Amino acid sequence: MLTQPVWAEWIPHAGAMRLLDTVLDWNATTIHATGERYTSPQHPLRNDAGLHAVHLAEYGAQAAAVHGALLAASRGEARVRPGRLVSLRDVQLMIEYVDLSDGRLDVHAECLFDDGRGAQYTFKVEQRGRLLISGRAAVMHADA
Repeated sequence: MLTQPVWAEWIPHAGAMRLLDTVLDWNATTIHATGERYTSPQHPLRNDAGLHAVHLAEYGAQAAAVHGALLAASRGEARVRPGRLVSLRDVQLMIEYVDLSDGRLDVHAECLFDDGRGAQYTFKVEQRGRLLISGRAAVMHADA
């Protein structure tokens, strides 16, 4: 298990927008991360009604960013290349708002394609085994 301080400086997100707390498992193509701080009233994506499911796409995108950073670090790269989320596709929301009392969010991402200029990932976010959102994210490297 890897906690946020391991990768925090490798991703472009800062402060409260670092939404993931731990990486439970990862390999060359997949990552399984968790988020537990979404219940806080100070969560940057929450409103008075709670955390809307559409914001879970950001959790998927951050899992992709952390995965890319861990891969770069494992290859001994001196710096992690910055990336930009350029599209979301096939996003399916299974709920409207996240149940704030139902435990951690499990975030899974799988790299489908990475050619050095950008990458394509599928992602899904679950809570207690229940699928909340799924989709695909495309990332382009800013220096590509």
